Amino acid sequence: MKTRRHFLKKAGLFSAATLLMPKISLASTKNSGYGVQLYSFRDGMLADPIKTLEQIASLGFKEIESAGSNKGYYYGLSPKEMASTCKALGMSLTSGHVQLDDKFEQTMENAVTSGQEYLICSSLPSTGQTVDNYKKVAEQFNIAGEACKKKGLKFGYHNHEYEFESENGEILYDVLMDNTEKDLVHMELDLGWVVVAGKTPLHYFEKYPGRFPLWHLKDMDMHEKVSTEFGKGVLDVQLMLKLKELSGVEHIYIEQEEYAHTPFESMQHNMNYLKNL
Repeated sequence: MKTRRHFLKKAGLFSAATLLMPKISLASTKNSGYGVQLYSFRDGMLADPIKTLEQIASLGFKEIESAGSNKGYYYGLSPKEMASTCKALGMSLTSGHVQLDDKFEQTMENAVTSGQEYLICSSLPSTGQTVDNYKKVAEQFNIAGEACKKKGLKFGYHNHEYEFESENGEILYDVLMDNTEKDLVHMELDLGWVVVAGKTPLHYFEKYPGRFPLWHLKDMDMHEKVSTEFGKGVLDVQLMLKLKELSGVEHIYIEQEEYAHTPFESMQHNMNYLKNL
């Protein structure tokens, strides 16, 4: 599995002009119901998951999205322990990043046990930046989505920036969108990676309205080519929140992969930023 950091190294090929967002009148947003992707707290979750979840809850987060680790998708806890710990802290485990592999049946069973709603594939199950491969992957996703649906789960896919490359004039992410069933494959749009790829989330919200029930809300410092705190990068967070209805988003997970100091301090900044919009 390629790491998120590996993909970030490919971020140099973008046009600064495409990062400009239209400016419109904005309504204020409420600081409620936000989730966090636990990759943001990866070291703490591996060292002491319960203490780290307590710290996350103290910041006001209401939803949790897990990620893979060398202790599994639940950081050494059982699916039930993960869910009960979150519940006791006033949070809910609503989603998790997983791999579409030969262990997917057990992954689904664990997700059912944990009570989570979504299983999000975090990387392509096969390599090849070609239209043919993306069509093949789309069919795999449709099958996985059907399997999840039978178990009361929802299957989805989380993008990085490489999906926005093209072959013969066709954007590969668009191939994926056009060949997946919207009731079976629920897209989680990482807004930061879209910007890194030289595209705009607005374009995709307009082209595929209602297709993005999950977001990763992530600001990007394009000088250093790393994620950063809200308001310090190029993503117009206020505008993104104004476009929630168009996108169809129901779950917004804040993710930050790099920090000036600590994950806790950065997330505290992010939550305060949202509160003051």
